Amino acid sequence: MNILSENTAFGGMQGVFSHDSKACNCEMTFAVFVPPQAVDGPCPVLWYLSGLTCSHANVMEKGEYRRLAAELGIIIVCPDTSPRGKEIPDELTNWQLGKGAGFYVDATVSPWQLNFQMYTYITEELPALIGSHFRADMERQGIFGHSMGGHGAMTIALRNPDRFKSCSAFAPIVSPSTSDWAIGAFKQYLGDDKAAWRAYDACALVEDGARFPEFLIDQGKADGFLEDGLKPWLFEEAIKGTDIALTLRMHERYDHSYYFISTFMEDHLRWHAARL
Repeated sequence: MNILSENTAFGGMQGVFSHDSKACNCEMTFAVFVPPQAVDGPCPVLWYLSGLTCSHANVMEKGEYRRLAAELGIIIVCPDTSPRGKEIPDELTNWQLGKGAGFYVDATVSPWQLNFQMYTYITEELPALIGSHFRADMERQGIFGHSMGGHGAMTIALRNPDRFKSCSAFAPIVSPSTSDWAIGAFKQYLGDDKAAWRAYDACALVEDGARFPEFLIDQGKADGFLEDGLKPWLFEEAIKGTDIALTLRMHERYDHSYYFISTFMEDHLRWHAARL
């Protein structure tokens, strides 16, 4: 593991690191904030998954999480959104596919399958690294994210309910199988058989029997992607008749930006802390 940067913030350490990923067959970068409480013992871990076109840096620079994470004693892990490098497949004119758009799936179709194994990377390889190198209590993990990352957080939680104690999302893509934002990428990564898509679709996972105790979702009503890409009401409909609890908060005037995320970041951190 290579140290790219380390900075003191609110008594803790904000670091950026890289390592050779076996899952993604390339060098991957991630950020970790370790609170000052880690000096005294292991701290719970909260994963933040970013959205399309983003990297680890967006939330690290705009998310405004460090002050409260230091107060609450939570490690924040911010992975990248896809493999990167000169040899990595990409579509330069399509921001919804390739670099910056891994969708947290394990691709099965050429040329993507060699590198785009983001589900395995997030659920297996990177957690092993975090558990080995940071003072992390891996028995207390939560996960949240934004947009594509909200989709990733929800599907990963639904598929791993014994691992995660909490899950929330900012403006998530709850039904990528029906979302204009995701259909093209799913076809490229997973092929035309929509049955394979269901493992990475929160609504479909619930329909197929996956369960997680509760979710918190914040969504801006002025989000330009609300009607075509996000559609949180579909998840609200999917969980009817289940024991899944949902707090869905719709906010007037808020859009899809990090101004929205930073506004409600404290709510999410406190919500996770109460469950971790």
